[in-house]
Amino acid sequence: MSETTRTISEESGFLSRLGGKEKPPEAKAKQEKAAPAADGGGQAAGAVPASLRQRWENIKEELHGELLGRLNFDEVEGLEEHELADRLRPSIQQFVSENLPQEFGESAARMVNELMDELLGLGPMEPLLRNESISEIMVNSCDKVYIEQKGKLVLSEVKFRDETHLRRIIDRIVTRVGRRVDESTPMVDARLHDGSRVNAIIPPLALDGSSLTIRRFPKHALKPEDLVKFGSMTPDMVTFLRACVGGAANVVVSGGTGSGKTTLLNMLSGFIGSDERIVTIEDSAELRLQQEHVVRLETRPPNVESKGEVSMRDLLKNALRMRPDRIIVGECRSGEALDMLQAMNTGHDGSLTTLHANTPRDAVSRLGVMVAMAGMDLPEKAIRSQIASAVHIIVQAARLMDGSRKVTHITEVTGMEGETVTMQDIYVFEGHSDTPGGKIQGKHRATGIRPKVSDKLIAHGQTLPNFSADLDAEKEKPKEPQPQKKPGWGD
Repeated sequence: MSETTRTISEESGFLSRLGGKEKPPEAKAKQEKAAPAADGGGQAAGAVPASLRQRWENIKEELHGELLGRLNFDEVEGLEEHELADRLRPSIQQFVSENLPQEFGESAARMVNELMDELLGLGPMEPLLRNESISEIMVNSCDKVYIEQKGKLVLSEVKFRDETHLRRIIDRIVTRVGRRVDESTPMVDARLHDGSRVNAIIPPLALDGSSLTIRRFPKHALKPEDLVKFGSMTPDMVTFLRACVGGAANVVVSGGTGSGKTTLLNMLSGFIGSDERIVTIEDSAELRLQQEHVVRLETRPPNVESKGEVSMRDLLKNALRMRPDRIIVGECRSGEALDMLQAMNTGHDGSLTTLHANTPRDAVSRLGVMVAMAGMDLPEKAIRSQIASAVHIIVQAARLMDGSRKVTHITEVTGMEGETVTMQDIYVFEGHSDTPGGKIQGKHRATGIRPKVSDKLIAHGQTLPNFSADLDAEKEKPKEPQPQKKPGWGD
């Protein structure tokens, strides 16, 4: 037993004060042998054979129930989670060493960790959450948990005991952020303490049992150089996007589910100056801005009486009265798109948002549909005119077939021709998958077109890349000699 553990368990008598019994002296040696100190939060050694797994789960459920009955959490009310874990662990180690059957003696440390996860964490999902290579956790039912790892979906070995166990974990997640999920409101969006996005849906809407989806983000926000290293974009593309944000161009990040829109939005927000006031508006707070002068707003669902809802549109209208230099909307889904466009058109240049669309052209169409959802009955031409004058740049992100994520287009909205919004590509990704294993091969290239927004960016003191560099390189490349044609019939 470590010196810290010995001090807490022997001097404080924590388990005894919490309703348990003080450990007799002769049991201390047994604890040191059977329950070694934990390995810092990772899964403990001492794997349980598959043939004994069900018995192990039954024993864990019994021990968990007995612990809940014996521990008095009033004594530790107000402690931070890590402080509570430090206080509880020695007592749980003692409890396990006294009650775990001898056949599982070598797995005592594992049982301690799993009980700690049940008491303070998210139960069987904790090992997945500690694995930084897992980007998404998808619970289809209590016995089917899928994970996304390195862009691929894999069925994990993690299982919940039953539907009740899964529901208890879901309730623990949503109550921490002041939300609820029950038969009257069977769908909920929430977040974990690290910013991971959570969606839960329960019966009767989920027919095969409760479903839980956790979208995880990197522990440290990805920087532009990281995206260049991963091949998601080129240094020239980063330079151009930095100029767009620094030069107060309005940027829309478009992409499908899981394409990296939020990651891109976080990166773009890093180009905003520290002397500007930023207001962020989100359904579930996910953005991690590095600036100090930031006001974060989050929507609120209705209460039990179906009152008190605060929508994205409400927050956006309020944000206009908060003297923002920049407005960042986490994602436009419906009528708030109209308020966002109006903000962009009325002095709030440099605003950022995301939306779901597969191409830049689709993004413009989606914006038009969402504006119509505001219920203002505007003519289509007026809506398109609003979009053409408000949005300067569309950054298209995509998740490719091999699981990689790339910026496939950086497109400028140039104006209107008749009733059509005109656009031009500044950068595009050209790739193909005719390689072993289906790995996408390709490269980003500049189209050689100088954006119309360039003058505005230069006026703001921004530095632009050489948009014709790729074309110049192609011209300078020596031409390969053409093979001579062999004479044949008809020559």
